[in-house]
Amino acid sequence: MWEALKAERGARIAELLRDDGRAADFSVSCDGMLFDYSKTAMTADARAGLLALFDARGVAARREAMFAGAQINETEGRAVLHVALRNISGGPIRVRGQDVMPGVRATLARMERFSQEVRDGRFRCAGGAVRDMVGIGIGGSHLGPEMAVRALAPFHDGPRCHFVSNVDGADIADTLRPLDPATTLVIVASKSFTTQETMLNAATALGWMAAEVADPAAQFVALSSAVERTAEFGIPPERVFGFEDWVGGRYSLWGPIGLALMIAVGPEAFRAFLAGGEAMDGHFRTAPSVRNMPVMLALTGLWHSHVCGYPTRAVLPYDQRLARLPAYLQQLEMESNGKGVNMAGEPLDGPSGPVVWGEPGTNGQHAFFQLLHQGRQVVPCEFMVAARGHEPDLAHHHRLLVANCLAQSKALMRGRGPDEARALMAAAGFAGADLDRQAAHRVFPGNRPSTTLVYDRLTPRRLGQIVALYEHRVFVEGVILGINSFDQWGVELGKELADEIAPVLAGERDADARRGAGRDGSTRQLIAFVRGLSDA
Repeated sequence: MWEALKAERGARIAELLRDDGRAADFSVSCDGMLFDYSKTAMTADARAGLLALFDARGVAARREAMFAGAQINETEGRAVLHVALRNISGGPIRVRGQDVMPGVRATLARMERFSQEVRDGRFRCAGGAVRDMVGIGIGGSHLGPEMAVRALAPFHDGPRCHFVSNVDGADIADTLRPLDPATTLVIVASKSFTTQETMLNAATALGWMAAEVADPAAQFVALSSAVERTAEFGIPPERVFGFEDWVGGRYSLWGPIGLALMIAVGPEAFRAFLAGGEAMDGHFRTAPSVRNMPVMLALTGLWHSHVCGYPTRAVLPYDQRLARLPAYLQQLEMESNGKGVNMAGEPLDGPSGPVVWGEPGTNGQHAFFQLLHQGRQVVPCEFMVAARGHEPDLAHHHRLLVANCLAQSKALMRGRGPDEARALMAAAGFAGADLDRQAAHRVFPGNRPSTTLVYDRLTPRRLGQIVALYEHRVFVEGVILGINSFDQWGVELGKELADEIAPVLAGERDADARRGAGRDGSTRQLIAFVRGLSDA
């Protein structure tokens, strides 16, 4: 399905931008945000072909099926309704004939009551009001809250927030060391309450607290649907906030998994975050495809990955408070669309999605931007920047930040040719072979594609829009590729083998006692080496 589109490759971006109307035509506006994809090599004919592909793959019908509560996660037999968690002003949404919105609103109200009790000091720890929160989770139960709490730091007027995810003991040790157990609230996020890394960290935190607090479980909250397991841990039902199986982990920030964010910024700001997501949902459902921000973000991504063949994409927020957004989007996109078979279980013809990575600007400019500008591989870049910061007394900082963002996308597109490089070096006094050599090092090939997302300021509403924008981008790309974006079987095998290897490392089983735990020579050698060092 990509062959006809590949015939449209080869245009130079700078030539396309000679058309004064291209920037406006190859941009989408939505509720205070602008997405500019004019600095790509996508032509009008290529865009028309991509839009035709959008129609041919039935994305619009699949989109309505998702919002209607249909079981579009077919491998697990589940609806995909994270959108219901932010449907704060909408009507009923039904799953198997039952409206889920009363339950969603009831849970949101419970979250608001509890968060307000923590924020105003009515909820008491052994040593008084909560001064610190520690969120324990992994994957979507960790990346979302940590990213959002950091992003909305200017709105943070609740207890201090800390997060633990890695089973590496250094993570929890370093996090807990400066805290007072008597004024710390621990939030454990695991839908099943069996996630290996999360439950080990939770048990460690409980032991840490028990050393100084008579009833440590009284300072624990569970974000889980496994009420029997949370009760066994000692957490009473009033401090357990559950969510349904139609909410995937990497899409769960909008509900109970976002409790730490709500406590940090308050229920009103959290509702503004939900309202931003809901606004993007409405835009996604109603805007014409060519003026639909998630659709065009997705089609631009597919243009780069499946038409141009670029294997990675860089997410570059020029906003230090979005430092964790690239990692959040890495999970969202690669766990969702990193698949090898289509919905029918048939092998895909090629890769399903690119490698997603990135860092905030301007830090990246002094690190990997060298490769972006002069490396032989092409990496499409996705810039994002706010027009205004939250520090008016540092407005000159923000102007320089924005200038760098806009300059980098322009430099990637324009480049610097050999003649210009030679003229610069000649003016610097070089001549002959030395001139040629020095000029060669200063040539920038240009024609490197990028998109830019601009918004007024990073607020709860804007963050909600951005997160929902990328969620819907994943959805559109997945439907066009014919894959299931909402399961993640690829994370299971490694966890199963870890369960087999762990007792071997502990000396509880022989390395060949169980299938998979040391049968191959490499793993057997590594186990022996680790055990030798551990026993030394």
